Amino acid sequence: MLLTSLIDHTKEHYGEYPFIYYGDKVYTNHDVEVIAKKISLLLKNHGIVNGERVIVSMQNNPEVIFSYQGILRSRNIVIPVMYVLNHNEIRYIVDDSKARAIFTSAQVLPKIMEATKNLSHEVTIFVTDEIDQESYQNDNIIDLYTAIKDINSSEEVLESSEENNVAAILYTSGTTGTPKGVMLTHNNLTVGPFYTYEMKQKQGPIEQGATIGVLPLAHIYGFGVMVANLLLGESIVIFSKYDLEKVCETIEKFKVKQFAVVPAMVHDLAFSAIPERYDLSSLEAVNCGSANLPLSVIEAFEKRYNASILEAYGLSETGTGGVSGHRDGVTLRQGSAGIPYPYVEVKIVDPDGNELPKGEIGEVIVKGPMVTPGYYGRLEETEKAIQDGWLYTGDLAMMDNENYLFIVDRKKDLIIRGGFNIYPRDIEEVLSKHGAVSDVAVIGLPDERMGEEVVACVVKKPGIEITEEELISFTQEKLAKYKSPRHILFVDSLPRNGVGKILKRRLREELQSKNVRMT
Repeated sequence: MLLTSLIDHTKEHYGEYPFIYYGDKVYTNHDVEVIAKKISLLLKNHGIVNGERVIVSMQNNPEVIFSYQGILRSRNIVIPVMYVLNHNEIRYIVDDSKARAIFTSAQVLPKIMEATKNLSHEVTIFVTDEIDQESYQNDNIIDLYTAIKDINSSEEVLESSEENNVAAILYTSGTTGTPKGVMLTHNNLTVGPFYTYEMKQKQGPIEQGATIGVLPLAHIYGFGVMVANLLLGESIVIFSKYDLEKVCETIEKFKVKQFAVVPAMVHDLAFSAIPERYDLSSLEAVNCGSANLPLSVIEAFEKRYNASILEAYGLSETGTGGVSGHRDGVTLRQGSAGIPYPYVEVKIVDPDGNELPKGEIGEVIVKGPMVTPGYYGRLEETEKAIQDGWLYTGDLAMMDNENYLFIVDRKKDLIIRGGFNIYPRDIEEVLSKHGAVSDVAVIGLPDERMGEEVVACVVKKPGIEITEEELISFTQEKLAKYKSPRHILFVDSLPRNGVGKILKRRLREELQSKNVRMT
């Protein structure tokens, strides 16, 4: 299915309906189509058509979706970029992709201008809200709504693309090194949501509802939510930033049954006092991905709301289709990422690529229509990651006899201490159950004698005191002594990316730069 066919799909199956709520503004699916067509023609008028790369970098707002649809309708390629990146990180993406245009907001514009200084190619910047023109005397900066005001949206647009054409390039977050551009086709980005749509259709007439768009639309997780909402005819209440109080207000007002979250949000919903002030009885489930969720948090959430947490597993390289998940007809199994979707093949393999028996831990490799064709401009890395059609994910997991997938850790996060493999998640699960621990990340740091030593970085709950020795003793009651941390480091917060994933590489670098010793 083409991403540009999504609006036609909504009109055919649901007619005109409120698709986006944003503050006091409401946009129907028809409004989205009109603005997207104008953006498409605007790009065409600037000679930006047929496979050019176009960046969208701004906080969540309706213009993100308008821009996506407009860029795709001009047969260009969308590059979603997290606006929280610094100007050097954005510059790298602009330069690597040779993006011809950027859609951004006034809030992010200064950073974009800094990122595009003295590039080897020209970049046109479209700003989606009002700016002080006197402060930006630059012919390459264009006010979007002024520019499209007189464009006739009924003018002829370019012919449709093809399902296997690249529609988007998502740059990895850089948690393990230099970001790479993951190319994703129209098919990669629609196969998963379309499967969900077909399953719901078989159950009877689809009930239109509302969901919450609080995840970054510039991340594959948020991008997938956008596609699914259009297929299912759902309204989406968009938040520019996460605010638990406003999320609770929205659940109550729109009787939200299900929405997508990251672990930090589940933690807030489970333990904060704020939800007590609202009627959240409509909530049936939340879809959680992007990072591991401690079992203690799952249990607290489900007890409080009598609602399910549907964990899933996927990565940028598997588009919006993902790899596995809990869904209708799949019995919930806590701690697992569900079972593989019907369109996905999954194997657990050893370092030589040999398939392992059920119950053994190895690397996850996957095959299916959701797998990326490769990394933009990086043939060697593509050939390393995709072999005989199988994507080597770099994630370690175990599959049980009923095909439930249990993600253990990132392959690069595995700690090898004195020849023994230690999985950080095992230790994080134990520490997260201690009443004094609010957040935790376990990493390995170089050690002359043992190769690596185990270090736990812990954020304490406010008002609770705990010592390093007490926490180490606590882990040794639950785990073999060789697995327990050598050191507990108390920190104010853990570095995370835009969807809540802990940046362990950055954490290791920070500690090593401070000369943290294992002696």
